[in-house]
Amino acid sequence: MLAKMLAPAAVLVVWSLVMLTWMAATRLPALAKSGAMKDAKPGGRGQDLDGVLPDTLQWKAHNYNHLMEQPTIFYATVVIIALMGAAAADIWAAWIYVALRIVHSLYQATVNIVPTRLMIFSASSLALLYLAVRAVMLTLFANPGIVA
Repeated sequence: MLAKMLAPAAVLVVWSLVMLTWMAATRLPALAKSGAMKDAKPGGRGQDLDGVLPDTLQWKAHNYNHLMEQPTIFYATVVIIALMGAAAADIWAAWIYVALRIVHSLYQATVNIVPTRLMIFSASSLALLYLAVRAVMLTLFANPGIVA
């Protein structure tokens, strides 16, 4: 069960790198073409490019940033559950979370209508909430006399 619980996290790591590659593949040529790199101030950050590059290019960067935010809670939660002993429902919830995050990424990077994106995000957050509650239950109510 350990590997089955960790597999969704591994897939989300790979997906995050796919989004990084997609962002770089679209953003770097646009930066070179616009000449914005010549005028970049020292210490500039990615969000400084909002309003400089087309919004549709920035959507990929925004999504990559999102993949560095809430999913960090997912990674910790998955490890806790994997160490404590995952149930089949935990594995399903983890896969649902990852699938919805991938759908969210594709939607944000291409269409990006906020109300729809929010629904996808909210659904993934419910899966994460389930996993977080399971992690708390598995740890707080663990029998210390049983060695797993």
